[in-house]
Amino acid sequence: MVQALQLLAALSLLILLHEFGHFFFARLFKTRVEKFYLFFDFLFPFPNVLNFALFKKKKGDTEYGLGWFPLGGYVKISGMVDESMDKEQMEAPPEPWEYRSKKAYQRLFIMLGGIIMNIIVAIGIYALVFGVWGEEYLPTQNAKHGIMVDSTAESIGLRNGDKILAVDGKPVPRFRQIMSEFIFSEAKSFTVERNGANVDVPIPSGTIRKIIKGQRSTFILPRVPVVVSNIADKSEAERMGLKENDSIVAVNGQAVRFVDEFETIKKASVGKPIALTVYRKDVFVSLKGTVPENKILGFAWKGPESFFAMDKIKYNPIEAVGKGFSFTGEQISNYWAQLRMIFTSKEIKASESLGGIISFGKIFSPVFDWQDFLMLTAFVSIILAVMNLLPIPGLDGGYVIFLLFELISGRKVSDRVMEKATTVGLVLLLGLMLYANGLDIFRLFKN
Repeated sequence: MVQALQLLAALSLLILLHEFGHFFFARLFKTRVEKFYLFFDFLFPFPNVLNFALFKKKKGDTEYGLGWFPLGGYVKISGMVDESMDKEQMEAPPEPWEYRSKKAYQRLFIMLGGIIMNIIVAIGIYALVFGVWGEEYLPTQNAKHGIMVDSTAESIGLRNGDKILAVDGKPVPRFRQIMSEFIFSEAKSFTVERNGANVDVPIPSGTIRKIIKGQRSTFILPRVPVVVSNIADKSEAERMGLKENDSIVAVNGQAVRFVDEFETIKKASVGKPIALTVYRKDVFVSLKGTVPENKILGFAWKGPESFFAMDKIKYNPIEAVGKGFSFTGEQISNYWAQLRMIFTSKEIKASESLGGIISFGKIFSPVFDWQDFLMLTAFVSIILAVMNLLPIPGLDGGYVIFLLFELISGRKVSDRVMEKATTVGLVLLLGLMLYANGLDIFRLFKN
């Protein structure tokens, strides 16, 4: 529920601001806007099916409203071929206040308005976050206990305790950048320090696909001691008597120091009794319980920030704005690289990497945190900007392609061609939407 509410809040805000971008430039160039809606007041993409609004109010020439179909929003601009498919208006002679009567460069700005607004919003949110909280990260060299690995990482030859030195021979200064460097460059090897010696670990073909297909973020993590953080209510951990800040030093009489060691013994004890020895306020305490079939005892362990020296950068207001610009550029580049890989990489299949509204919701934390929420909202704003720029009729990018053709050739694309292209584009978008959400539902049943 917390994830769903965060998704709804972020999307609602960003859709409103995206549509306001179109609205702003339309009004700037004295173009009439007939409707401004959050969500659709029809069954998208069928403009004449189930037409009703949950709320609407007309002010001036514009009707403002809240639709019932919560997968987007729109502004209806006079004299424009759009998702409303108002053919009667397009058959009448052009009026001075209509979109089709405006100069090509003005129409281009109107169509790019939503994308421009999404990018400005991302810059603003990132600037706010960096200005208030600064930037904190774990330098790779400060992960002094090395990494802990999941089964996929172990299968390619990485080991718990390895210290990452380079990806394809390139040092990666920040630990959280290791995975993006590895995936986006489709790296062929890791260089690690193991038992005092440097070892090259080749990355077999298909590794990236396994990571994405598994939809896990546990390929490699900083190796940390087992110190208890949050404990879930009514969990086995609570029943056993575990307390926050307990250090687990032994499981079933076997000494453990790191999380991966604890997890290995726990997984071998599913459905069986488990005895923990914890160090609590200078005293050793024995606790007993049973490992549930789902392998979840119900506690989290403390993260790397509790054990390692983190680098923190503070930004004054001017520096925060500059960082907002540069970080937005980095995120746009990263997301574009992800999209490109769907079509160019042999490692990635659309059926394994695409997702719908459920996958979207899962990127938000189940525990609300303002900093995390704002960072993810800014990233979703970037996703909306990039996706809307795709050259698909019905999306902003589709209109932009036609307008660029007009600006270069001096010839305007006919309204009839625009209508047909928009219809095809909307059908394609509907198909993609059904496919992506169908994949989510299939994964739910599969899991």
